[in-house]
Amino acid sequence: MSHTAHIRSHRKPRRSASTIAMRAGVAGGVLSTLAVAGASGSANAAEPVTQTLELPTLTADLAAQVAQSADATQQAAANYQLQAERDQAAANAAKQAKADLADAKQKAAEAKKKAQEAARKAAAARASRNAERTTLSTTAGTDTSTSTSTSTSTATGSAAAVISFVKAQIGKAYVSGATGPSAYDCSGLVQTAFKQVGISLPRVSQDQSTAGTQVSLSNLQPGDVLYWGSAGSAYHVAVYVGDGMFVGAQNPSSGVGEHPLSYDPPTGAVRVL
Repeated sequence: MSHTAHIRSHRKPRRSASTIAMRAGVAGGVLSTLAVAGASGSANAAEPVTQTLELPTLTADLAAQVAQSADATQQAAANYQLQAERDQAAANAAKQAKADLADAKQKAAEAKKKAQEAARKAAAARASRNAERTTLSTTAGTDTSTSTSTSTSTATGSAAAVISFVKAQIGKAYVSGATGPSAYDCSGLVQTAFKQVGISLPRVSQDQSTAGTQVSLSNLQPGDVLYWGSAGSAYHVAVYVGDGMFVGAQNPSSGVGEHPLSYDPPTGAVRVL
């Protein structure tokens, strides 16, 4: 055997450049893929942290602030509306009070005017009554032929019946609103007396004082209706029975009684017979 004979080498055979290049490319691709995936993973991992932790928190705070602002605005609007309603109510109350005051002043002025007019009429009525009394007294003292000295016996017919009825009631009680048979008021006695002869008189003295023909107190006849106060507003009535006497339901203390004209001189008289 030759000393230079070929001896097998124990080293692995060298790989070809293309094989090495291919493997390097594959490795590089894998590394690139991993790098890209890692970068992508890092990017994807970082981004949700911002979106999840920060943006929702800011959005919730902003929504709360908006809600609070809306509540405050609504409350302020309600307060303004309430104040406006109070101001309007106060203005309406002031306006009504002013109108009521003006109305009260007007009514007070009207009442004062009516009171003055009533006082004037009362004064005129007193003056007229005094004049009539003077005339009546003079006539009764100087002329016995007048009706104030006419005796009851001269009354005839309906007048006699009326006089007979009222005299029969003397001594009975005076009761306001009564028309007999056990008690009367002044106009109730007069109305019931004339009903006996078929004459229907009004119920109250004010109306009875204008029910017939007005006659002078100096020309009275038995059966005439006497009244006190002015015609149309008389406050008392009675029946003249002759001889200067009258019968009437005067008041609760005296009841139905017969009195001379001088006892309580009447204001006027009406003739219904």
